[in-house]
Amino acid sequence: MLWEQHCCLPLTRQADLGQLDRYRRTGGSYVSVNAGYAPSHGHDFVTDLLADWRPRIEADDRFRLVGDLDDLDSAQITVGFDLENSAPLEGDLNRVREFYDLGVRTMLPAYNNRNAAGGGCLDAVDDGLTAYGRDLIRELNAVGMVADGSHCGARTALDISDVTTKPMIYSHSCMRSLWDHPRNITDEQARACAATGGVVGITGIGIFLGPNDASLDAFVRHIDYAVELVGPEHVGLSSDFSFDADEVNAEVAANPELFPDWFTRWGPITFTPPEGLLAVEGALRSRGYPEDAITAILGGNFRRVAAACWT
Repeated sequence: MLWEQHCCLPLTRQADLGQLDRYRRTGGSYVSVNAGYAPSHGHDFVTDLLADWRPRIEADDRFRLVGDLDDLDSAQITVGFDLENSAPLEGDLNRVREFYDLGVRTMLPAYNNRNAAGGGCLDAVDDGLTAYGRDLIRELNAVGMVADGSHCGARTALDISDVTTKPMIYSHSCMRSLWDHPRNITDEQARACAATGGVVGITGIGIFLGPNDASLDAFVRHIDYAVELVGPEHVGLSSDFSFDADEVNAEVAANPELFPDWFTRWGPITFTPPEGLLAVEGALRSRGYPEDAITAILGGNFRRVAAACWT
């Protein structure tokens, strides 16, 4: 199966959910769709959005709304959700269970900048997880939601590795040793994630792969590096593709406090589309990857994490 750990539809009730059919692959696919990231995306924003999306997904024969692990064996595209910020909890850890029941399967503590849970990757100083942030990771473990270190500061992300008792992930991050961008992760972070049994999801954003280079070659270079560093059993795919890329680029330009020069210096951001993600299989095979490693990277590794975490 193909496992897309993070992509982005427009965060509106009018979003065209049918676009997710672009991930269709023989053997089925799992697609995690973002349901909130900004500090302004609070509890009501996320629940209202999912109140519209969930019944439309359930009513479409092409898709299946995520429930338990058995849903992943469907020939349909199984759709789950992720939150790139713990802000929708609004300080109430009981809402982790609420969001899990709505289909949210991964959550990261902080999006780019520090909040009540921990530090972001764009903070000048990252003091790590707060006491509340540590309680959040423990609650994620208890409920079955996967803890995610992407967008977090390095110290905060390493703290996730220390606190979690279940596999963590970097849902959509590239390797800083190949391209020095603050959104990319260090070798230390990748090794600590792997030590939990987790997975690094290489992402297809041009500015994280190189100087705004969203080519297949750039994507696979980061896969190669991660595989060499932590082994093929700890690497996966997560494009971070935005189906409204033009609007995203406009938002980046309009909100410099969220997206500083590291995000804007090369002009409009380029993205790896679903079709590019599907092409990774052939690229890995042409590089001589064995079939079991290809299967693991395409989806088996993230499925293993789900089996270890979901309840």
